[in-house]
Amino acid sequence: MRTPMITPEGLEKLKAELEHLWRVERPETTKNVEWAASLGDRSENADYHYNKKRLREIDRRLLYLRKCIDNFKVVHYDPYQEGKVMFGAWVEIENDTGLRKRLRIVGYEEIIGAKDYISIDSPMAQALLKKQVGDEVIVKTPASQFKWRINKIDYQQ
Repeated sequence: MRTPMITPEGLEKLKAELEHLWRVERPETTKNVEWAASLGDRSENADYHYNKKRLREIDRRLLYLRKCIDNFKVVHYDPYQEGKVMFGAWVEIENDTGLRKRLRIVGYEEIIGAKDYISIDSPMAQALLKKQVGDEVIVKTPASQFKWRINKIDYQQ
């Protein structure tokens, strides 16, 4: 199950993507479809088929983004979060072998293309939530379980 939460920065990125798709990519692709259709026989016209497919992809993403943006709950930083791992936190963790990771707990739509972001719904995030610096957590996954210690919690990048 996905939790429909997003950071203010994540919402701005989605809005920017929506705007770019609507104002730039969709008009360009529509022009390409019209140009390719004007060439005549569409049955073997690769440009026409490619651009029609791209137009459908853009329209699906636009529909999805409009729905998401309306349904997401934007979670703003609040001082009561200080000292605890909550949504939007940057958390530095370390395991027994000395491996350190710095992660940010965000909504599912924000993790795409971000290597150091994890979804609030992930086993790691679920184990870390509401913990404090110095706490040890056990992260249970279908494959195994892992022990991590929280070294630092920050709400600024």
